[in-house]
Amino acid sequence: MAGHFELFEESGGDCRVRLVDGDGTELALSICFHDKASAARAIYSLREIAASGLIEDHTSRAS
Repeated sequence: MAGHFELFEESGGDCRVRLVDGDGTELALSICFHDKASAARAIYSLREIAASGLIEDHTSRAS
């Protein structure tokens, strides 16, 4: 399943990053960035974290 990042402009000129899977389903949506360069840096950070980041479970536990 190949996915991709989409960089797009919000009204007002801010940029966001969307992570989309191979079927076109949105998996993640970023905060607003003031420019494309900041959004691109966020994509590089996401790639690094996704490749080696640990999973932290913050869900509630059943009693």
